[in-house]
Amino acid sequence: MEIEFRNARREDVARIVEMLADDKLGRERERFETPLPASYYAAFSSIDSDPNNELILACLDGEIVGVQQVMFTPYLTHQGGWRATIEGVRTASSVRGQGIGRQLIGFAIERAKARGCHLVQLTTDKQRPEALRFYEQLGFSATHEGMKLKL
Repeated sequence: MEIEFRNARREDVARIVEMLADDKLGRERERFETPLPASYYAAFSSIDSDPNNELILACLDGEIVGVQQVMFTPYLTHQGGWRATIEGVRTASSVRGQGIGRQLIGFAIERAKARGCHLVQLTTDKQRPEALRFYEQLGFSATHEGMKLKL
């Protein structure tokens, strides 16, 4: 299966939100509707204008079948090293289980290496045990306990 990776464009935002909303947790927090809320386009503009932020799409035969956001952050820890954070990973339900997620993460890891990162990190919701197993199979380990404060 030949997957093409590219950066997202403004006209891709609706398809991205559609994929983000296509599961139990996503349906609760996303608003995939027509017209799409302007907040999605504002967020896309911020991401697109930030050189340390990439919204990467996986395309199969010209169709968007996966998405992930990769952020590159400098830290004072690790001797001033950079790390990459992967968020918002989603594959289209029609192609789940076909290796697209594995290829997406592999692409993000290669981007992190190219940017000189010493670490790749991600989070996954505890309500998604299958995602945790998936990331562990790719070599990630749950070394830290993450915490969030909703505002």
